[in-house]
Amino acid sequence: MTKNLTPILLVILAIASFASVLSKQYALLQKASAKREAEPPQVAAAAKPGPAAPPPAPAEANAAAEAATPPAAGTIYVTLEKDNALAVVDGASGKLVKTVKIGKRPRGIVLSKDQKQLYIAASDDNTILIVDAASLKVVGKLPSDKDPETFAMDPAGEFLYASNEDDNLVTVIDIAQRKAVKQIPVGVEPEGIAVSPDGRWVVSTSETTNMAHWIDRAKLEIVDNTLVDPRPRSAQFTADGKQLWVSSEIAGNLSVFDVDTKKLVKKIGFQVQGVTQEKIQPVGIRIDKARRYAYVALGPSNRVAVVDAQTLEVVDYYLVGQRVWNLEFSPDEKRLYTANGVSNDISIIDLAQRKVVKSVAVGHYPWGLAVKP
Repeated sequence: MTKNLTPILLVILAIASFASVLSKQYALLQKASAKREAEPPQVAAAAKPGPAAPPPAPAEANAAAEAATPPAAGTIYVTLEKDNALAVVDGASGKLVKTVKIGKRPRGIVLSKDQKQLYIAASDDNTILIVDAASLKVVGKLPSDKDPETFAMDPAGEFLYASNEDDNLVTVIDIAQRKAVKQIPVGVEPEGIAVSPDGRWVVSTSETTNMAHWIDRAKLEIVDNTLVDPRPRSAQFTADGKQLWVSSEIAGNLSVFDVDTKKLVKKIGFQVQGVTQEKIQPVGIRIDKARRYAYVALGPSNRVAVVDAQTLEVVDYYLVGQRVWNLEFSPDEKRLYTANGVSNDISIIDLAQRKVVKSVAVGHYPWGLAVKP
């Protein structure tokens, strides 16, 4: 009997021993816990302050502030040369909103001074259409003589100056009276046209004569001529009125003139890696109001050149759609829109990010752009 109980006693003794160990460990844990509760909490030593970070440079601060502010993208109106139509794009979303039929072969487009109407050159109709910017309905016509292509408006919004390529004329149009008040003979195939910010000068560029014609607005007569490189396409005054920029399509360059002396300041050439020189054909020009940067459409090279408007040096190129022709800023100049004739779209360039952020299909052969706030 005693022999049979031995294994049972051994198990009981083992259990008792294990329980004793557990009891001692539990007592030690309780003691340690009580000690921690009695001690004051440990506070980490505060780090010694280092030198303050330098404030951002003014240019960096301005760029950061500009980037943080949402762009005022506006409503973009695009003439479609092959569709005989006008496309409307929402600048914020980059979406095509509407397309409406208008006159034949629409090209040049300008927003009226009060931003309520659009003036659109319907080249094959030999007229400039007046289109209500809200309803998109044609509400009138302006006499422009044959084949109007490009035109410019005076600073007061009272007159248009239209290039008539077939007749070698500039037609002066009184907008309120809806009549032509004078036709000014210029060189062969007038194309580019610009009005100075102070309203003193109208400059017409003739593609075959290769001249910029200086028209005195008070006299409505040519008072001077400046020789430029072959096939001048576009003319643009700086906002301060001190310079005139003229693009030369065949020469592949751009000439900057001093307005007071009418002398050449500099010729700007363009070179794009991987693109042959004959494809670099400067056409449309836009210069920001602060005269920090200018943007030049380079036609079949599918690039927009970025030019430092102070140093007159090329600083960058943006790859856009095919055969970029004309350009326009958003109202706050944070974006640039380009009309790409062969790829049938417009490119939206974020100027703070310095890159194309979207392409929007709009229809066949987009030619001109106007942007309404």
